[in-house]
Amino acid sequence: MIRKLTEGGRMTRGTALSECIFCQIATSSTSTTLLHSDDKVVAFRDINPSAFRHYLVIPKQHIPTVKNLERSPEDFSLVSHMLDVGKSLLHRDAPQSKHYRFGFHQPPFNSVDHLHLHCFALPYTPSWRCIKYLSLGPLGGFIEAEKLLERIKPQIPHHSSM
Repeated sequence: MIRKLTEGGRMTRGTALSECIFCQIATSSTSTTLLHSDDKVVAFRDINPSAFRHYLVIPKQHIPTVKNLERSPEDFSLVSHMLDVGKSLLHRDAPQSKHYRFGFHQPPFNSVDHLHLHCFALPYTPSWRCIKYLSLGPLGGFIEAEKLLERIKPQIPHHSSM
């Protein structure tokens, strides 16, 4: 995967950053209220929530989709951090919820070409919204964050003894 350094010093994996709404949010170029911000990610409320609480956690680095993630320590660490931030926010803001859900849309079902973790404190509102977050097996659909982490977990090289 080729990673390019942009004029602003941010890393990207394709797409013009100035056109990406999530890149604009990540650089505080919009009026979006951030729930969390650190050196790797930002989090904010989904503009069209599908659950009691519905947050998005995005990397500051422009990564188009889950298909652009590699089986690497860097990508595994990033997605793990995104999940930790999402869990922390929902446990803080919706401690009474009994069910939480975390995952990503896979192409062609993603609405914005910038990696984003959906973080839900259920129930879905309205309940039919759960349809948007179904796994469609080999066709893609929604992938649970834990399943994506299994997919991109770096392989430990086997050392053979002689």
